[in-house]
Amino acid sequence: MTMKLLHTDPNCLFCKIVAGKIPSKMVYQDDEIYAFHDIHPSAPVHFLLVPKLHVASMALLTDAHTSMMGRLMVLAPKLALQEGCNPYPEGGFRVVINTGADGAQDVHHLHIHVMGGPRPWLRG
Repeated sequence: MTMKLLHTDPNCLFCKIVAGKIPSKMVYQDDEIYAFHDIHPSAPVHFLLVPKLHVASMALLTDAHTSMMGRLMVLAPKLALQEGCNPYPEGGFRVVINTGADGAQDVHHLHIHVMGGPRPWLRG
């Protein structure tokens, strides 16, 4: 069963992107998840997966978010291949979730960076 809560924060950058108020280059969308290309990519393939539900940080997840997080993590490899990452094991990708100030979280809306493509990358 998927969560149908669509709580948003009117001041949140990613909530504005999900709502279409700020343009983005969409990778994927369904009723719970929005994925879009990073505007400052760190790798040849670099996109973000965000829940449409506003959750400020991974640190604030509860048991109620289990299904949503599972869907995000299962979707990541499918979209990585779709966007140009080479298949495992020779290829691959990196999944990063920055959490809190010490974890370098700049936007306070849970988001998953998916980065891949031929190495070396500039950063990451």
